[in-house]
Amino acid sequence: MAYSQATFAGGCFWCIEAAFNTLHGVIKATSGYTGGEIKNPNYDSICSGQTGHAEVVQVTFDPTIINYQELLSIFFTLHDATQLNRQGNDIGTQYRSAIFYHDHNQQKLAQSYIDELSTDAVFDAPIVTTINALETFYPAEDYHQGYYQRNTEQGYCAMVISPKFNKFKAKFKNKLKPLQ
Repeated sequence: MAYSQATFAGGCFWCIEAAFNTLHGVIKATSGYTGGEIKNPNYDSICSGQTGHAEVVQVTFDPTIINYQELLSIFFTLHDATQLNRQGNDIGTQYRSAIFYHDHNQQKLAQSYIDELSTDAVFDAPIVTTINALETFYPAEDYHQGYYQRNTEQGYCAMVISPKFNKFKAKFKNKLKPLQ
């Protein structure tokens, strides 16, 4: 069985990772960093806004169960693609909206999807999501992996992530892994 990968940046990676990890067909979603100038970045360095990296989630998925277009659709419901270098109160280039494609087909599908959203005026403002070739993906520190699931009562998780995550689960209940 050949799995595929997709990499998305849409603000804080805790929410994006939590959502993708609940989807049937997703083998794993890993929080990490990409799109910057330094090798082996860490959370403190990317939070400085000086490395150029974005907080991303790399999704390993079974394309016979869930395809890239479905992942794109879900990605655009998980964040506000019209906010430049921010998501809500999280501000900085590390919180930008971006798709990091793994091959030419993903690049074409991502551009086509953004064009369709723009033509259909799905958002009230222009989409600022960039489409970039994935160069190097750096997994985030272990404490970031599965952070939301382990810390649902933590302030940021309870106030910011839980409402978005619950809305996501209600909207995509037919796409969730069994027993979720």
